[in-house]
Order: sequence, then C-alpha cells, then structure tokens
Amino acid sequence: MKLVRKGKISYLQPEQLPHHVVAGFSTRNGGVSRPPYNSLNLGLGTDDQLASVEGNRAAFTRAFDLSPAQLLTVKQDHGENILLIDEQNPDLSHFLTVEVDAIITNQPDIMIGVLTADCFPLLIWHDKQKVIAVIHAGWRGAASGLIDKTLQSIHNHFGLPASELHAAVGPGIGAHDYEVDRPVRDAFRQGTGFWNDTSKETRLGHWLLDIPLSCQLQLEKAGLKPQNIQITKECTCCHPELFFSHRRDNGVTGRQLNFMQLTK
Repeated sequence: MKLVRKGKISYLQPEQLPHHVVAGFSTRNGGVSRPPYNSLNLGLGTDDQLASVEGNRAAFTRAFDLSPAQLLTVKQDHGENILLIDEQNPDLSHFLTVEVDAIITNQPDIMIGVLTADCFPLLIWHDKQKVIAVIHAGWRGAASGLIDKTLQSIHNHFGLPASELHAAVGPGIGAHDYEVDRPVRDAFRQGTGFWNDTSKETRLGHWLLDIPLSCQLQLEKAGLKPQNIQITKECTCCHPELFFSHRRDNGVTGRQLNFMQLTK
C-alpha cells in the first residue's frame, strides 16, 4: 500500500484499485482537533469537541469532492449485523445510530466507512462489478464470523462469489503489542477465528493474538484468492505519528476512517 496525500490529509491506499473504486485508510494528520485527539479525528463517538470532529469530516470529504452529508458511518457495537444500502438514500444521517459493523453498497457517490483505533478494518471490492463493503473487525468480529457473513451477503444479494472479490486489511494493533486473556481465547475457540494458527502464549492465561492473520485465513477459507488479499503492515500502536491507538493511549484517543466510494 502507498501513502497518498490530498491537500492536508493523507491516507494509505490499497494497490490496484479499479477505476470505479476510491478507497483507503486515513491517518491522524491534517485536521483541527487538539490533543489528545490531534489532529484528524473522524470519530463522532469520542469525547473530542463536536465542532472539531465535524470540521475534520467536512475537510476529509471535501478532499474527495464530497459533502459531509455523503459520508455514511454507523454506530459500531462489535456485533455481527450488516447494513446493505442498495438504493438511493437522500439522508444518510439516520444511519449514525444504526448498530452494525459492516456496510455493503452498490450506490455511487456516497462514502461508506468504519472507524478504528486498533481494531482492523477490511475493504472489499470487485474489479468489474460496482459493489463494495467495509468491515470493522476487532477480536469479537474476527471470532464471530462477521467476515464470512459479509461475503455471503454480497453473494446472496449480488451474485458475486468470494473468488472474484478483492480485500485489503488496514492498519490495526500488531500481534507483538496485542496481548489477550481467556475470554478472547474462548471466543476464538468457539468461533471461526483460527485460534491455534493466530495465537502465541506469553504467560499463564495470556496470549499474543494476530488478528490480521485471522482475517487473512478467514478470507481465504471463504474463497478469496491469496493474491487478491492485501495486508497493511503498519501497527497503529507503534506509529503515534500516523495513527490513533486505543491501547497505547489508554482509551483517550481519536479514530481513523477506513473508507470506500463508488464513482459513477
């Protein structure tokens, strides 16, 4: 992935995007928020000044020739619900309170996004068909099968098999910094997160967990070709100059926006 600059903002862009897809993972730079939310905090659910967040979202969307009203984000709750937008919606603001962790759309000129600060975002697209999806995968999402459910929903609604899709896993907390305990282990063992392949015990009752590897294995199991999966190497916890991190900043931090847009 490459770092792209648009005016004051910057974002990581997946490789080989088709011409009809705009997508990326924002960095924390180029906004107006003050510490500890400095500077491009795009999360409305934080304790940052609302005017600052709204200003940041306006500046971000303006960089893509959109208005803030064309940005669709939701109330993420670490669950398994999926929002499908398959018709025009003149007012996207009512989706702000909808509790979902994945969004799928075939509608052009709206920007869909999930917000993260250590959890892993996934972007899904098709090279030819105009269908895109964003997924918010923390450990609960990775364990619950949300990734496979989203891919199944794309297939059910648009007839697109996973083997034809592309995916990019964005920046999140790396396994070297992400220690978890027994409840997380139990959730992975009961779910679809490939616990044995993605965990390493550090001490009694504690493990390092590799969520991006779990995402990759789940994507491959669902049918995506390995060459169609991109994994961002940057760790949010290790790069305070680029990313907000919930764990590093003890929960007082901003949010990155992980976004996709279909062009006409």
